[in-house]
Amino acid sequence: MTVRHHTHAIRRSTFTVAGLAAALSLAGCGLEPAGSFVPAAAPGSIQAIEGLPASAAITITSKNYTEALILGKMAVLAAKVAGFQVTDMSNVPGSVAVRELMLNGDVDFVWDYTGTGWLAYLGNEAGIPGERPQYEAVRDADLKNGITWLEPAKLNNTYAFAVKASAVPELNGITKLSEIKDLPLSERSFCVESEFNSRQDGFKPMLEEYDLTLGSADGVNPSNVKILDTGTIYEATARGSCNFGEVFATDGRIVALDLVVLEDDRAFFPAYNVAPVVRSETLKKYPQLQQIFAQISSKLTNSQQQTLNSRVDVDGEEPAFVAFDWMQAEGLITVPVK
Repeated sequence: MTVRHHTHAIRRSTFTVAGLAAALSLAGCGLEPAGSFVPAAAPGSIQAIEGLPASAAITITSKNYTEALILGKMAVLAAKVAGFQVTDMSNVPGSVAVRELMLNGDVDFVWDYTGTGWLAYLGNEAGIPGERPQYEAVRDADLKNGITWLEPAKLNNTYAFAVKASAVPELNGITKLSEIKDLPLSERSFCVESEFNSRQDGFKPMLEEYDLTLGSADGVNPSNVKILDTGTIYEATARGSCNFGEVFATDGRIVALDLVVLEDDRAFFPAYNVAPVVRSETLKKYPQLQQIFAQISSKLTNSQQQTLNSRVDVDGEEPAFVAFDWMQAEGLITVPVK
């Protein structure tokens, strides 16, 4: 089965020429953008690197949406605790802009997604089935560009379908996409965005992968498909306007609205595991970075990230404080002793 290509990373943080120019300008003059603050932290399981020169420096960037900002602040905190002088280039507008900063050597580190690397950066037309094979493919291919993808997290922010938790018992206790076909025709109702609905690798092929056909008597009735803006799908699903809403797997609204993500048990959607991405020359100079970021990656999961994203998007907290609280709770860092 061919895993389908989608463009969620690019779509969710749109590249602009002005955004890239501004980011490059900041990097060139040594300034940090607004929002570079993180709370003071002390070592926990992440320790200061023994013998690290006082002049050791690293520049960390992130994209400009909630999850990227939280992960970026985790990286900044970790690097500072390890003893680096850190330039925080968080909040860069767009995946393409971040990629250019990495390739040009203006930044050293970013959290990025395996599917984004393979499809958007390296220009492949289709993903590779399986999370591990997808990671290994992008890791191996990007080495020639001077970019090293370290071990990925379990966190996989791909497309998904979610259902209102309170409706699950009424839907035969559904947990997997393959179980939709076992529901009565009237219960096979969907909320999807227009792009996903119309793409050749989108809604209709997904239904077919799960033994359903749009418009057939025993498939999905077109009248049971609502085309909505991305941001309204979560609310519509929670209200019961449809049973199954198209979502991003780690979106904070999944937690806030008490939705449950169904398992993509036939691996239709490409893998978008998040991984620490470092310029190879930086990693050669400071190989300890691999172990530092591995401590964070090993703890990142979809459910954990949904909760953290919700604290920002729903509760209005600052990404830096959310990152600090989680890292402290996990023992990665501690509060400095006054």
